[in-house]
Amino acid sequence: MYYGYKESIDDSVMKYLPELKETIWEATTIRHLLTHTHGLNQKEEVVFREYPPGQNWTYRQVGIDALTQIVKKTTSRTVSDIIQEQVFRPLGFSESNWYAHKHEKHADVILRHEEDGNWKTSESTEGDKMNMYVSARELAYWGYLHLKQGKVDGKQVVSKEIIKLATSLQSPLTLHEDLPQNGFLWFVKDLPAKQSEIGAEVPKGSYQILGYTGVTLLVIPQENLVAVRMFNSFGSPEGYDYLSDVRSFGDTVMNCLQRISIDV
Repeated sequence: MYYGYKESIDDSVMKYLPELKETIWEATTIRHLLTHTHGLNQKEEVVFREYPPGQNWTYRQVGIDALTQIVKKTTSRTVSDIIQEQVFRPLGFSESNWYAHKHEKHADVILRHEEDGNWKTSESTEGDKMNMYVSARELAYWGYLHLKQGKVDGKQVVSKEIIKLATSLQSPLTLHEDLPQNGFLWFVKDLPAKQSEIGAEVPKGSYQILGYTGVTLLVIPQENLVAVRMFNSFGSPEGYDYLSDVRSFGDTVMNCLQRISIDV
């Protein structure tokens, strides 16, 4: 599956990373990593289990790290190499990449306090750390690529089947119905879910992805629409309701569409 490098997203993670500790990673699948339901966390260099795989939802970097390791081990290439060759170059992207060192054109990240230990950049450009940059224009175009199911200007840049899988519900059936729902890392709007990160006014079939600094990309196929908001602030200030805020983005977009329809 996926160019023959992996057989199934329900494969065990240990099938590809047998060096991992079996008592911790046992029963964890690629699906669990892709949907943030793996139940693992990491403190310093120690990985530990918070809950059984598929039983809850939490975003933890340890899951992303495992995914990037699997990609590198099965393809002998990094995430950034693959995306550069198969997406960025065909689309002519020049404002998106991973950086090893800060550049004058990169906006500074605003931290809650000067030495916020939760923000850690890296010299790695393999696609596994918090040092990717993107412009609003190219982030919107990334959403447009998905909206058009991988086909842009008459060319199938990314397989239609992969886009459909990535943006449709892939969360395990064992997950509680009120928890966030995911495709391949994308949040998806499927069944009503109290903890969904997509606004209540946004129609079913929409999907959304977020960045470390509050960046949000929302795709609404029903309206043939892509919406982007850009932030460069990391961490939540006291009293900030993250879930309410990110939902309000989609709801605001939908309210604007309704006003346009009324005015017309």
